[in-house]
Amino acid sequence: MKPLPNDIILRPRFQLEISETKEELLESFENAQVEPFLVKRIDEHVFIKFNEKNNHFWSPQLHLEIDEIDKKKSKIYGVFGPNPTLWTFFMFLHFGVATLFIILGILAYSSASLDKPYGLKLGFMGFLIVTWFVLYFFGRAGKEKGKPQMQELYRFMMDTFTK
Repeated sequence: MKPLPNDIILRPRFQLEISETKEELLESFENAQVEPFLVKRIDEHVFIKFNEKNNHFWSPQLHLEIDEIDKKKSKIYGVFGPNPTLWTFFMFLHFGVATLFIILGILAYSSASLDKPYGLKLGFMGFLIVTWFVLYFFGRAGKEKGKPQMQELYRFMMDTFTK
């Protein structure tokens, strides 16, 4: 298996092929209650996150989907991601900034077409571009802060398979 090379992507993904049945893998996660991890299974999906004591604002979660290839093999699709509430909040902020940028662009164009001053609108558009960059780098900084916990989640997952 290749290491996790996803340095640019905010939600790194991976795939594994394991020589165990789907039910064996799912049961191994159901029985793997190890501190500081919380494991939740819904159908063929497994969600692994940190308990309250070890959880911080940027703590990642690991979502696994386990599919059966044949009677003896399974394929695991994994996605590391932030807390869903945090992810939704960030997407809401990006959507809000994009909407304001488009509205200000329309207003600036209308003002320019009517020979009215539009410098303030362009200034706010520039501010929104800076805000986009700040949000992006804030997300990148959060990912860096969560990387050690990503590695812990990955090790826990691999240890669960080998038990």
